[in-house]
Amino acid sequence: MSQTEKRAGLLRRTSSSKKPLKEKVVLMYEDIFAEEPTKSNPRFWDELFLMKVNLEYLEGKLESLDGDEVLKVKDNINSLFQHCVQALAEEHQIKVVNALQTLCALFRGVHQKNKSATGFDIINMLMGFDKAELRMKELMESLDALLCGDGSESLKSLCLKLLLCLVTVTDNISQNTILEYVMINSIFEAILQILSDVSSRAQHGYDAVVLLALLVNYRKYESVNPYIVKLSIVDDEPTLDGMGRVIHHALAEYNRQYKEKEEENQGGFFSTLTSMVGSMFIADADEKLSVQTNEAILLALYEAVHLNRNFITVLAQSHPEIDIATTPAVPVPASPLTPLGTTPPSLDMMNNPELPLDPNLQTSNLLITFLKYSSIVMQDTKDEHRLNSARLCLIILTCIAEDQYADAFLHDDNMNFRVNLHRMPMRHRKKAADKSNPSRPLVCAVLDLMVEFIVTHMMKEFPMDLYVRCVQIIHKLICYQKKCRVRMHYTWRELWSALINLLKFLLSNETILLSKHNIFQLALQVVNLFNMFITYGDTFLPTPSSYDELYYEIIRMHQVFDNLYCMVLRVSTNAGPWKEPASKVTHALVNVRAIINHFNPKIESYAAVNHISQLSEDQVLEVVRTNYDTLTLKLQDGLDQFERYSEQPREAGFFKELVRSISLNVRKNVSLSTMSQDVLLKEFSSIS
Repeated sequence: MSQTEKRAGLLRRTSSSKKPLKEKVVLMYEDIFAEEPTKSNPRFWDELFLMKVNLEYLEGKLESLDGDEVLKVKDNINSLFQHCVQALAEEHQIKVVNALQTLCALFRGVHQKNKSATGFDIINMLMGFDKAELRMKELMESLDALLCGDGSESLKSLCLKLLLCLVTVTDNISQNTILEYVMINSIFEAILQILSDVSSRAQHGYDAVVLLALLVNYRKYESVNPYIVKLSIVDDEPTLDGMGRVIHHALAEYNRQYKEKEEENQGGFFSTLTSMVGSMFIADADEKLSVQTNEAILLALYEAVHLNRNFITVLAQSHPEIDIATTPAVPVPASPLTPLGTTPPSLDMMNNPELPLDPNLQTSNLLITFLKYSSIVMQDTKDEHRLNSARLCLIILTCIAEDQYADAFLHDDNMNFRVNLHRMPMRHRKKAADKSNPSRPLVCAVLDLMVEFIVTHMMKEFPMDLYVRCVQIIHKLICYQKKCRVRMHYTWRELWSALINLLKFLLSNETILLSKHNIFQLALQVVNLFNMFITYGDTFLPTPSSYDELYYEIIRMHQVFDNLYCMVLRVSTNAGPWKEPASKVTHALVNVRAIINHFNPKIESYAAVNHISQLSEDQVLEVVRTNYDTLTLKLQDGLDQFERYSEQPREAGFFKELVRSISLNVRKNVSLSTMSQDVLLKEFSSIS
C-alpha cells in the first residue's frame, strides 16, 4: 500500500474496477469531523476505542483543518478528548491502548496545526476552556494510576510515551501551556516509584528519567516549578540509587558502543591505510567515531547533581564493571537511523541490580562511567552540538568539584579505581599502548581528563569557554587539597607542562584570539594556578622534590612567562578595551618573575664556575634547593577563593537552547505509530 493510501486510511483495491475501501476507523474519524457522531450511532464512542488507531490519518486530518473548520468541529474534538480520558478507566485494555494513542495524535495534530497559536487557543481546541482543568486532572490521575498500578508493563510504557509526547509537542517546552496542568497534577511520585522498583526501572527507567529532566526545565526561571522543589529534597536511597543506575547504564551503553566502533575501525580499512601511509588518516578515522551524544541523559545527571546533594553519594557507589569486550549486547530495538547513544540501554544491563561479583572484575561507579563518557564527548568540539555536550560535561564536573562530600571521595586514598579514559588520536604523539592505568583516587582521573582537553584543543576555532571551565575545575580541586592538606601522588609535571603550552598558544595566536575572546581572563586563571602551587604547594604537593620540580618547570620554560609579561605590559600601558584585564595578569606574574629573576643568574653562575655549557635537570634542581633561602616572594590574597557555580543568570540561555534541542530529539524518537502498535493490540487481544 502506498504512503498516500495508508495516510488516507485506504484499503487495497479488490479489483481494478472498484474504488479502494476505507478502514472503518477512518470512516468514524470522518464522522467526528463532519457532525455529532452519536446521532447516527449511539454506541459510537464504545466502538471507536475498539478500533485500531490510524495515527497518521488522525494527525493529518487535524493538521489540514482551516480556521472555519476548526470552529465547526471544536465541540467534537473536545468530545473526543473527553471520551479518550474516560476510556483510560475502562477494564477493557484494548480501549485503554487505543485511547492513549488517540490522545497522542490529538496533542500532536492540534499543535502542528496551531504552531503560531497561543497555548490558551490550543487548550480551548483540545478540551474547552471551561472543562480544561477537570479534563487534565482526570487525565493525570488516570496516567498516575496506570503507572503506579500492577497492570501491564506495555501500558505503563505507553503512558510514559504519551507524557513525553505531551511535554515535547512545542519546540520550547516553557511555551507549552498545557504543562501548567502537569505541574498542578504532579506525577513526580509515579516517576520515583518506577525508579525505585527494580523491575519497573528495567522496563521504563530511561523514559522516566528523561521525562523528569524535561519537566524540571519547564519555566524553571519564571515560576516555582514543583518538580524542581521535589527533586531537590528526595532522600530515599533506593530511589536515588535507581535514578543513578539508569543514568549509569545509559552512559555505559554509549561507551560500549563507541568502543566497539573504535575497535572495528582499528581492525579494518582505516587500520590498513594508517599502517601504509602513517598517521595521515587518523583524523578521518576519528571523524567516523564522532557519534551523536545522549544529551537527555546528561541533562538528567546534571539536574540530579545540581539540585540534590543526596545524589552525590550515588556517584561513588561501586558496581561490578561489565566487561565491554566479553559481554554480549542485547540489541536495542531502534531504527537504523537512530543516532548512537539516544536509545535506552539494553534491558539485561538494567534488570539485575546485583551482578555476581568476580574477584577479577574491575569495579566501577557512575562517576567513572561519566568520566569515560566525557573523554569521548570532549574529543571533538568542532560543531555546536558536540561543543554544547562537552560544555554540559564540564558544568557537571564543576558542580562535583565544588561539593565537599564529592571532593572527599574523589581524594580518598581508600577508594582507588582504574580509569581508562579515551584519548584523541594526534599526529604528534604516539598512540597510547593498550595497558591499564594504575588504581588511583578518582581525582587523578578528573585531572587527567582536564589535562587531555587542554593539550588537544589548541586550534583555530578555540573553545575559550571550555578552557575557562577546565582551569576552574582544576583550581577548585586544588583549593580543596590546600584546605584539607591532601597530598596527591599525581604527575603534576604533566599539568604544569599543559598549562605552560596553553600560555604559549595564547601568545602565538594573540591577534586572532583577541578578535573573538578575552584571552587575559584565561591567562590570569592559568598564572594564578601557578601562584597556588608556588604559595601553597608545600601543603598539598606529595613531596619536597615535587615543589622543586615546579620551580624547575618555571625556570625551564621561563621564555614563555617572559613573553607573556612583555605582551600584557604592552597591552596594559596602552589605552584600549584590554587595558584592565591585561594589567591584572601583569600583577599576577610578580612571583613567577621573581623566581625566574632569582634563579636564572644562579644557574648561569653555577654553569660558569663548573665550566658546563648545558646543565642537567639534577644540576638545576641542586641550584634551586640551595638558593631557596634568599628568594623573596609576595603573599597574594584570594588565590584559594572561587566563585561558586550558579545556573541563573549566566547559564540560563545555554540550558534553554539545550532543552529545546533535547525536546526536538525526544519528539523525533517517540514514534507511537511504529511503537509496536500491532504487538500491543495482539497482547491485549489475547488477554481479552
